[in-house]
Amino acid sequence: MANPSGHFRQSDVTRWAIIALVCSALAVLAANVSALLPPSVLNGLHKSRLEGASLEQLQDQVAELNSETVRLRRDNGTLLNRFALQEQAGRQTVQRVGALEVSVPNLLEALPAGLGIDREAVTASVGEDGSVVEEAQGGSVRIRRTPLPALPSLSPNQPLPERLGVQQAATGEGSAFGVAVGDAIAPAEANAAWRELQDKVGPLLLGLVPLLGQQAGSEQERIIAGPMGEEGEAAALCARLQQVSIACSPAPYRGTGL
Repeated sequence: MANPSGHFRQSDVTRWAIIALVCSALAVLAANVSALLPPSVLNGLHKSRLEGASLEQLQDQVAELNSETVRLRRDNGTLLNRFALQEQAGRQTVQRVGALEVSVPNLLEALPAGLGIDREAVTASVGEDGSVVEEAQGGSVRIRRTPLPALPSLSPNQPLPERLGVQQAATGEGSAFGVAVGDAIAPAEANAAWRELQDKVGPLLLGLVPLLGQQAGSEQERIIAGPMGEEGEAAALCARLQQVSIACSPAPYRGTGL
């Protein structure tokens, strides 16, 4: 008969003690982790297969997300187009405001020096005695209206020189100057191009008559606005037009009328 003490060794006791300690540690860790998990996770683990999310539901949700992504991309494209149109309108506004900033001071300088208030005018509100009595709280108020004192008559303005006719410049007579504005165009597009220039920088072209000047070695022509007495005047006008991004260069005022 075998000795009973030979069935248990010290190494067996140590191994099973280590296994028991590991199991106890895992149990304590599982209890702590389960306390940290949200209730929804635990409820989802206890649900049956029929109650949980199915593959078809997940596919439907993915399809909805794809359609929403397509809609967002379409809306983004629409917004980008609107921003581009708004930016283009802003550039046109800047060009027109720049043309006004350049042309308004020149128009003010061109006004006669003696132009001001007409002191000889008498409005219809002035009565014979020049006073009106109106009732007011605690009494009355007398308002006196009198015409402005008349100034001595101003000397007549110096007459302007006779304007150079378009026909004289077109036949090559005289030495008038002009400005070639815009790009070279076909003769059939001249009227539309001139109207577009007037819309952009109309004040700068006041008093100028357009002609069509032939371009050397090309069937296209350029619009020449004038007449002007000096080449320096044409160069100054070109400098103002170039500030608003319009091609311009001084040129002889010769060509055919629009």
